[in-house]
Amino acid sequence: MTTPKTSVLVLDCAEPEDLADFYAKLLDATVHRGTDPDFVEVVGQDGNRIAVRRDHGYAPPSWPRPDDSQQAHLHILVAEKDMDEAEREAVSLGARPIETRGNSGPRDVRTYSDPAGHSFVLAAREGRSGE
Repeated sequence: MTTPKTSVLVLDCAEPEDLADFYAKLLDATVHRGTDPDFVEVVGQDGNRIAVRRDHGYAPPSWPRPDDSQQAHLHILVAEKDMDEAEREAVSLGARPIETRGNSGPRDVRTYSDPAGHSFVLAAREGRSGE
């Protein structure tokens, strides 16, 4: 018999409250604060979770520079028809474009950094939104 488990991706940063608010707004999710002020969870409407944790010595990833390469990134799935709107929303919340290619269609992938420097992509999913 196996013990039930779940997992959560944790992003390190200097200001967990600010980064949690960024992702909550971007993902239309809820911020859950526990007793540890250095650890904040963001819970989506579908139950998916990410968390942010304070690292007092935090230095943002240097990706795409090779000296301190990207170690992980989020893929945020967006309906193909909503990509431009999702991009405007992400940038208005503080995301910074990293790669701006002339993508379109079902293989449209746009790369950004969040306010703490972690990379994430908006990736088109034909006919789907938020899966």
